[in-house]
Amino acid sequence: MIEAVPNFSEGRRREVIDEIVSAVRSTPGGARVLDLSSDADHNRSVLTLAGDGEQIRQSILRLFDAALPRIDLRQHRGEHPRLGAVDVVPFIPVSGVTMAECADLARRVGRELAEKFSLPIYLYEEAATAEHRRNLAEVRKGEFEGLAEKLRDARWAPDFGPGEPHPSAGASVVGAREFLIAFNVNLNTPRVEIADKIARAIRHSGGGLRYCKAMGVALKERGLAQVSINMTNYRKTPLHRVVEMVKSEAARYGVEVVGSEIVGLVPNDALLAAADFYLRLEAFHPSQVLENRVAQPVE
Repeated sequence: MIEAVPNFSEGRRREVIDEIVSAVRSTPGGARVLDLSSDADHNRSVLTLAGDGEQIRQSILRLFDAALPRIDLRQHRGEHPRLGAVDVVPFIPVSGVTMAECADLARRVGRELAEKFSLPIYLYEEAATAEHRRNLAEVRKGEFEGLAEKLRDARWAPDFGPGEPHPSAGASVVGAREFLIAFNVNLNTPRVEIADKIARAIRHSGGGLRYCKAMGVALKERGLAQVSINMTNYRKTPLHRVVEMVKSEAARYGVEVVGSEIVGLVPNDALLAAADFYLRLEAFHPSQVLENRVAQPVE
């Protein structure tokens, strides 16, 4: 089983989101749609799919078929950085498949997308063709508006597809990676500059937590600022450690955490670790969770 978590650049027009997701759900021989998360401020949606390699491939092709005619980045505005109409497509090994096989799938799907849609495709993380292309933030730097100039730099020629942007869909990034938790923490202030300062303090590139990427976002509809976080290894940098550091940094500015959200799906272990920390449980074991115990085979 492989998990795919494609992100597409539409989070406001409900009818467009529904049409795209419906097309993916109806893919003949396609993957199972596990989750959809959309955000109006980010103007972005995240799909979670699961299946074998061929099921994932078919569903991703159908996603591009549906999304590209409906999303025009020349008209798109949102808080989240984006390079393409379908911005990023990661493949994650779940069971019975290796990371190398997911990277190979990313290369095959990337080549097919480039040929079918005349779309520049970059490969990232475990599928990257050069070290400077591994980090998604570096690949996406400049976003759609700076893509034409970026493509003129030989270091940033696409791995597949034309050397110029798709007029409305930009470029897409396809790759293979470990499981990632998209986790957002909301603050009781509309001042996005405070969220930016907290993000710089907690993210690895700013000297913060090793497996944490973060940026400040304005939630204009709610009048709040948000620290938007990607956790790339929840076992080594757990949820509760991130929350506690955000709270500590926020206190420096007289600000409090008022809520948080998980985008897409999250491993059970990540939540159990947070429960263990905040409840101060002693000698706790995951088998004490009813659902885990029921799922265990009868001896």
